[in-house]
Amino acid sequence: MAEAFDHTAGTNGYVPIADHGMIGDLRTIALVGSNGTIDWYCCPSFDSPSVFAAILDAGRGGAFELAAGTPAKTKQFYFPDTNVLITRFYTDDGVGEIQDFMPVTGEAGEADRHRLIRRILCVRGSLPFRARVAPRFGYGATPHTVRMRDGVALFESADLSLALTSTVPVKCDGQDVRTEFTLTEGESEVFALDRVGGEVPPRGCPHAEAEEEFTATVAYWRRWLSASRYRGRWREMVHRSALTLKLLTYAPTGAMVAAPTTSLPEQLGGERNWDYRYLWVRDAAFCVYALLRLGFTGEAAAFMDFLTKRVTLGADAPSAPLQIMYGIDGRTELPERELPHLEGYEGSAPVRIGNAASDQLQLDIYGALIDSIYLYDKWGQPISSEEWDEVCGLVDWVCEHWDQPDEGIWETRGGRKSFLYSRLMCWVAIERAMRTAHRRGLPADLPRWRRSRDAIYRRIMQRCWSSKRQAFVQHEDDDVLDAAVLMMPLVKFISPTDPKWLSTLDALTEGLVSDSLVYRYDPEASPDGLRGQEGTFSICSFWYVEALVRAGRVEEARLAFEKMLTYANHLGLYAEEISRSGDQQGNFPQAFTHLSLISAAFNLDRALG
Repeated sequence: MAEAFDHTAGTNGYVPIADHGMIGDLRTIALVGSNGTIDWYCCPSFDSPSVFAAILDAGRGGAFELAAGTPAKTKQFYFPDTNVLITRFYTDDGVGEIQDFMPVTGEAGEADRHRLIRRILCVRGSLPFRARVAPRFGYGATPHTVRMRDGVALFESADLSLALTSTVPVKCDGQDVRTEFTLTEGESEVFALDRVGGEVPPRGCPHAEAEEEFTATVAYWRRWLSASRYRGRWREMVHRSALTLKLLTYAPTGAMVAAPTTSLPEQLGGERNWDYRYLWVRDAAFCVYALLRLGFTGEAAAFMDFLTKRVTLGADAPSAPLQIMYGIDGRTELPERELPHLEGYEGSAPVRIGNAASDQLQLDIYGALIDSIYLYDKWGQPISSEEWDEVCGLVDWVCEHWDQPDEGIWETRGGRKSFLYSRLMCWVAIERAMRTAHRRGLPADLPRWRRSRDAIYRRIMQRCWSSKRQAFVQHEDDDVLDAAVLMMPLVKFISPTDPKWLSTLDALTEGLVSDSLVYRYDPEASPDGLRGQEGTFSICSFWYVEALVRAGRVEEARLAFEKMLTYANHLGLYAEEISRSGDQQGNFPQAFTHLSLISAAFNLDRALG
């Protein structure tokens, strides 16, 4: 087999996590490195086994390499107001670019095709290009064959077949397909990778069709974004976040994945590597709030439909009526296992698929869900009588179980504790249901709900306040700080100018904030059952901005927000965490971070007037 092309620019052949853009078709996504390589792609859906996974194993994961054949500087940007990604190559002899996109279609057959189009153009001078298409099915563990048929390269494995069509001749090379070609100014070539089989036959993608698909995809994204009502100071970042969230949405059900990747490390060489390709109930309120604020009522409605219909709200489950996460199709079984044959990003093993945290007890999700129902009932569409009955059942369950210890928002694996955040969101669950009942005149056991709500309030005030730290703390009867308490004024549990809260904000600033970046907690002070450290949590940094705004420290909030924007990647995308050196860490891009950016921008705008 011929030697692999090395277009990478990173450590040990890995492109930095932040040096990626994302394209997708509302069913799955592909990550494209700044070097032109697609090194993450699952087909046919977000949580399917990977086809390209070089981001998790540069040698065995598989990739779609496409780059200039001579040394080149590269830059990436999105075609304005779209999710069409442009990667440009600058050389002494010319300038070329790749236009990467996945057509978005509602037609059943074409949606099942999951077409990925890569159009290469020479815009100045002359430029040689090289390509290698090297799929590795089933997370690199499933063998495949490749054969040429009528100019089409067919990659076939036991569970999935892909067809590569191109306007330039390609040749088989072992398990891969390769080609080299040269373009002069004004010339272009097209590659299209399709899922085929069943009712989806191989189909070419000639120049004219690629142009039509490009025009239609640009029009789709611009038409979608035109519904945004945001006109504030940070329009470009907010709209990029909105476009990112739309890409992370699974159109058939309305579910939004927490991130489209698995096992990108929270610490290089560490074990904090998790699979985020599922829907977290915790994201619900943030998602509905952000989408409705921006004017995307259709997406909010689809998300609520998933939560209220595919998620069983009845209290029939043996331990709790809700799981913390679900598959994008609504399934409840997400068994976790490790893939020892993959080395992990820059050697950061283990690589995990599935997520054992789905079995954890996390009481805060009830507040997130009922808050989202409250918001949607208020700003979207009134909930039905049947849905209200289910809400009442949930609130009754919360009234009975709020004082249990649980694993908490951060899904620690160090044993259950009585976390403040879990208590806080149980309070939110009851309080928002009471508000809905009052506003709509709906039947409810208000005396019982009120007793539980007030008991939670007193419990937090008495046992989650540390006289030593002069701050609200992570869990009852302790002194550990936790950034999750930033939600206290955001959910209206406490006045943002209450002396106890202002003292807490000062303690968090001193103990967990570094140049506007916020750590979740100190794992040494509060063992979480895992080895190693982690970076700052980007969602917490945006919560911090919002807490400053509500406390009246608007100029301080604005500076913190502007600083956070400098930590985005070149396309305005955020991973879950940011390292001490400013690098992005963890799964990428993360929906929660972009949701909190939208919320922080909206509230900061409003405060600045």
